[in-house]
Amino acid sequence: MASQLHLTSPCDGDILTRHDGEETAAGLRLTVEGVGGGGPVNVNGVGARLMPGEGPGQRFQAIATLPPEPRRQAIVAQAGGEQAAITVTYLARSRRRFRFSVDDNVQFLADLARDPDAFPSLFDHWYLGFWRRMHETYGAKIHINIYYQTPEGFRLPELPARWRDEWRASASWLHLTFHALQDKPDRIYRYATAAQIGADCDLVTDEIKRFAGPEVLSPVTTVHWAEAPREAVRALRGRGIRGLIGIFASEDGPPTTGYYLTPEQAAHAALRDAWEDTTEGVVFIECDCVVNSLPLERIVPHLAALAALPQRAEMMELLIHEQYFRRELPHFQPDVMQKVEAALGWVTEHGYEPVFWGEGFLGV
Repeated sequence: MASQLHLTSPCDGDILTRHDGEETAAGLRLTVEGVGGGGPVNVNGVGARLMPGEGPGQRFQAIATLPPEPRRQAIVAQAGGEQAAITVTYLARSRRRFRFSVDDNVQFLADLARDPDAFPSLFDHWYLGFWRRMHETYGAKIHINIYYQTPEGFRLPELPARWRDEWRASASWLHLTFHALQDKPDRIYRYATAAQIGADCDLVTDEIKRFAGPEVLSPVTTVHWAEAPREAVRALRGRGIRGLIGIFASEDGPPTTGYYLTPEQAAHAALRDAWEDTTEGVVFIECDCVVNSLPLERIVPHLAALAALPQRAEMMELLIHEQYFRRELPHFQPDVMQKVEAALGWVTEHGYEPVFWGEGFLGV
């Protein structure tokens, strides 16, 4: 017979911070809630308080303290011969931090390959020059997710390695990772096999190592359209990817940018900065602002509203797409650089520290 005992808060895979309880010298003191047992319940060895009601559906609460180490640990409830356990991560000494990522990149790489002599430095290209200015002005760390090829026929093997030393020297603030084989068809990995996405990831990653060096790689990426079945994500995890960016909130039905997560898992992930699927060892990070999707005047109010939500305020994932910078493309936005600066200006003014999510654990 299945156990009636289960924990309801926190949830398995939650990444807990100071906002989930009270940080003390001993660790994070928080309330644990659950249902079941039909009698006395202990949580991590501490007696729980039974809430009104009797029988196997009874609710209980307990105060538990999670030590700072190990970071990943269990919360265990016991009642008679029953036991229920979840795995959580306690991110001690968490703080406000942000990252700026850029999706759908390949055009600037094609520019470099087409006329390499026009760019003695990588940053002589206007696009990379802009991102370096954002780093110099705001301290921003920039994560660029790239394609392998364009519809016009450019492929990454055509890109010279002449700037390899400059890429490597910039790795403290500029990263490159796999995004997709190419831009079209849309939702290219919705039904991808492990073999398909693994081969595409290898193509891009091997080229990044060749022309830029392994120093610029990251264990975090955004798959094109933030979609992939479980087995495809498992293939990426086997290649060192530990974190995936998605948009798990949806106002109109289940999200379509939540990889393989169930509607219930996605709804829970949308309430938090990050959540881990402990069965796969992959952390899903909520994108807070797709900068190109908002009018300039809405960017600051949008970020301010998120910062008022404790479980969404600690990490700010800012995202934009290369095509909105390209004058020759239909998606071009004349104020796109102003939008980037509006977002960066706000997070900087409000005490967010620039990080990469792959540094330590989620930038801590």
